[in-house]
Amino acid sequence: MLGELRGDLVSADGVVLWRELLDEATERLTASGMDSAGVEARRIVTAAAGCDDTAWAAVLSRPATRRGMAQFDSMLARRAAGEPLQYVLGSWGFRTLDLFVDRRVLTPRPETEVVAGYALAELRRRAEELMASRGAALAATDDGFAGSGGRGAVPPRSSTHARVVAARPAAPPSPAAASEDPSMLLAADLGCGSGAIGLSMAAERTDTEVVCTDVSGEALAVASANLAGLGRPAQRVRLAEGSWYEALPPELRGRFDVIVSTPPYIADGSDSLPAEIADHEPPVALYSGSTGLDATEVIVAGAPVWLAPGGGLVLELSDGTDAEVRDLAHSAGLVDIAVHQDLAGSERVLIARRPT
Repeated sequence: MLGELRGDLVSADGVVLWRELLDEATERLTASGMDSAGVEARRIVTAAAGCDDTAWAAVLSRPATRRGMAQFDSMLARRAAGEPLQYVLGSWGFRTLDLFVDRRVLTPRPETEVVAGYALAELRRRAEELMASRGAALAATDDGFAGSGGRGAVPPRSSTHARVVAARPAAPPSPAAASEDPSMLLAADLGCGSGAIGLSMAAERTDTEVVCTDVSGEALAVASANLAGLGRPAQRVRLAEGSWYEALPPELRGRFDVIVSTPPYIADGSDSLPAEIADHEPPVALYSGSTGLDATEVIVAGAPVWLAPGGGLVLELSDGTDAEVRDLAHSAGLVDIAVHQDLAGSERVLIARRPT
């Protein structure tokens, strides 16, 4: 099919320009019903050409290499068949990070960046409270809620490095342990998937140690690959395999300043998900019991036990469940309960705190 389409593009000397491949990709994705065909075509061509956005204009007038064209064909076919663009490209930007992603984890989403922003805001609040209570300054970085690039962030290595790490046999998760330094904050990312939120907390705050957990060993292999590319902040991150709080070491009970999670929240058997999600993303990260709230109930109920006094729970919500989850938080004894909207105006993020 692609060969037939390309016949008219090949010049007498066999040269195909990247600009012509861009047009081909845009046409193919438009025919496949992609809403952002032009943008996605550009992302595919950029990846196949091995360039970044700064070199984009110059690359378009250059001939495609055989290797680049083969990669282009593969990525275009996968995307036209409905595979998420994040998996097709193999990496995706998330705040300050360039994350390696594949079908073992959910794709990074804009609403997840919103959740990460609120988690960082909670860490800043905790640092300020502890500073005031101790009467001494704590080393803290600006969390930069509205964007990336906060002070102290270390540029990550490329997602290519992450792919190499992920291809190796998975190393046993690092033992989770908290520093005895009273100036350090402690956070948990429950159900971390690719590590997007947990690694962002470590990268953007030099005063925070993070425990990233997941019930899926395959997901932790992806998180481990991304952790390997994090640089110095990786020294403050530990991975642990297990279901929710069961993955956390008992000695950390009652010590977490922030617990954050984007749990599965789709009801079993639901047909509400687009095929792009339902057919490609891991079911364990999507579905959660007959009501979709099984995981949420466990996380909310355990928060008062694992949070330090005054610590905050940051939890992603599914559409239309904010009132029910508010009630769960109130019944668990949490206070200062609030729900915040995502970029689309949906009630998406619950924040609740353990009483001091």
